[in-house]
Amino acid sequence: MSQDAAAPRDFIREMVAADVASGRFGRPVKTRFPPEPNGFPHIGHVKAICVDFGVAKEFGGTCNLRFDDTNPAGEDVKYVEAFRTDIRWLGFEWDAELYASDYFEQFYRYGELLVQRGSAYVDSQTDDEIRKNRGTVTAPGTNSPYRDRPVAENLDLLRRMKAGEFPDGAHVLRGKIDMAHPNMLMRDPILLRIRHAPHYRQGDAWCLYPLYDFAHPLSDAIEGVTHSLCSLEFKDNNDIYRWLVRECGFDRPPEQTEFSRLSLEYTVMSKRKLLRLVNDGVVSGWDDPRMPTISGLRRRGVTPEGLRAFVETAGVSRKPQRTELATLEHAIRNDLNTRVPRVLCVVNPLKVVLTNYPEGEVEWLEAPSYPHDVPLTGSRRVPFSRELYIERDDFMEDPPKKFFRLAPGREVRLRYGYFITCREVVKDSSGRVVELRCTYDPATRGGDAPDGRKVQGTIHWVSAGQALDCEVRLYDRLFTIPNPDEVEDFIAAVNPGSLVVVRGARVEPSVGSDPPGTRYQFERTGYFVSDVVDSRPGALVFNRTVGLRDTWAKVKER
Repeated sequence: MSQDAAAPRDFIREMVAADVASGRFGRPVKTRFPPEPNGFPHIGHVKAICVDFGVAKEFGGTCNLRFDDTNPAGEDVKYVEAFRTDIRWLGFEWDAELYASDYFEQFYRYGELLVQRGSAYVDSQTDDEIRKNRGTVTAPGTNSPYRDRPVAENLDLLRRMKAGEFPDGAHVLRGKIDMAHPNMLMRDPILLRIRHAPHYRQGDAWCLYPLYDFAHPLSDAIEGVTHSLCSLEFKDNNDIYRWLVRECGFDRPPEQTEFSRLSLEYTVMSKRKLLRLVNDGVVSGWDDPRMPTISGLRRRGVTPEGLRAFVETAGVSRKPQRTELATLEHAIRNDLNTRVPRVLCVVNPLKVVLTNYPEGEVEWLEAPSYPHDVPLTGSRRVPFSRELYIERDDFMEDPPKKFFRLAPGREVRLRYGYFITCREVVKDSSGRVVELRCTYDPATRGGDAPDGRKVQGTIHWVSAGQALDCEVRLYDRLFTIPNPDEVEDFIAAVNPGSLVVVRGARVEPSVGSDPPGTRYQFERTGYFVSDVVDSRPGALVFNRTVGLRDTWAKVKER
C-alpha cells in the first residue's frame, strides 16, 4: 500500500484501510467512476471524481472510467469527450476506459442464469399494472400473475425478447425477490426491458436494455472492483446490489458504500434543470461561467487545485449536507491568491488630470506582481502620466464619515505612485462629474511622503494614454435564494444581476500580450480571467472569477 500519510481521513478511507489490512477482497483496491454520458459534468461530479480516483491512488490501486451507457435516450459521444477532458483537467487519469454497453451480452447471459436458478422471471404486465401492484411504503405489493411461469417458458420468452420479436413494453425481466419487502426497490425489480432504439455505440444491435440496478452491480463485479463508492441517493439500491452479485455467483464481490453527495447553495445540479437554463437562454451555454458545470467553472477562471481543495474542505460524510457557496469561494480565493499576478484595472473610469505634471511625459513605475507573502516573485512596469483614470466609486463630492478615498480638497495615495490632491471638479451639463483636476506631490513617488505625513486612502488607477480598453463581465451567483430546488419554478429565482457586462473598462498594458485564459487579481476589485472564447488582442474580455471578499455575507445577515 502506498497511501499518502498526509491524505485526509474519513470513514471511507478508514474502511478501505481496514479491508487492505485484512486482505478482505484478495486483490488490490479497485474503484470506478461511472458517469452517464447524457449530460456535461458539473461540480457535483468533482467530489465523486476526487473520491473514486483519490482513494485508488492513496491505496496503490486502480480506478476505471466506466461510462454507464445503458439507456440510449440522450446519450452522445460529446458527453464522453466532456468527461474525458474534465477529469484530466482536474488532474486525474484512469487506468482503463470501459463502457457498460460492452457488457450487454454478459448482462443477458446473467439474465438467463437468474431465470435458470429461479431468481428471475419474464413479466407480461403493463407498466401501469407493475406500478400499481408494487404496493406502497405501508402496504405490501401483489405478486405478478406471471411470477410462477416455468423456467422453460421464461427462457423462451427472454430469448425472443432479445431477438426483437416483441414491441416495447410487451415484457420485462424481473428479479424474483419479495413483493412484501420493506425496501420497495426489492419488490421484484425490473432488470431488462425492451426498447427498440439505436444506441450511440452499439447501433441497432440490441433492443434489450438493462436497468441501472442490473447493469451497475454486474459491471462492478465483472471488472473486479473492490469498493463501489457512490452518493447517498443510491443507498436503497444497495440491497439489490448485494442480492444480485450474490445470486450471480461472484466470489468476493464488490462492496457498495454511500457517501453524501455534493450539494451547493445557490445552485442546481439536476441535468433537467441545467438543460432548461441552456434551452431557455437564461445562460449562454453549458460553459457559461455562471453554470456549475466543470467547463463553466474553468471558463470562469477556477483552477483544478481550487476545486480539489474545496472538495477536501467540504469533506466526506454519511449524512446529507448542503455546502455554503462561501466555502467554495473561499477555496477559490485562497488558491488564486498564491498563484496569479496583480494588475491594475479600472472598471468604471473617471478621468483625472494632474495639472502640475509635465504634459507629454510618461514615466514607468515598478510594481510587484505578487504580494510579499506568496512564494512567487516578479514585477512589472506601470506607466504614469498627466492623465489618469480612477474608479468612479473612489470619488465622492460630498463624502460621509469613514469615506477615506478621494474628495474635493482631500489627499490620497495612488497605489505604487504618488500622493494626489483633488483641486477642482468638472461636470457636464447634466451635473455629472466627468473630470477631476488634481495636483500630485513629486516627492511621494512610491507612495511615501518624506515629511512623514499620512493619508488614509489608497486607490488604484491606470494611465489614460497607455491603458487598454476592455470588457469586464461581472459574474455573481445564479440564484437569489440558497436552495432554488425548493421553489415551484426555479427559473423565477434566477438572479437578474448574475451577469453585469461593463464595456469601456481600462486595464494596464502589461496584460496585452497574455494568452486567453490567463488569470489575474485586479487589485482592490477581485480575481479575473481573460475569456477563452471571446477575448483576443484589441478586444480584451475579462470574466470575474470571484470577488476579494464575500459580499453576500451582509445580504445574508439582513
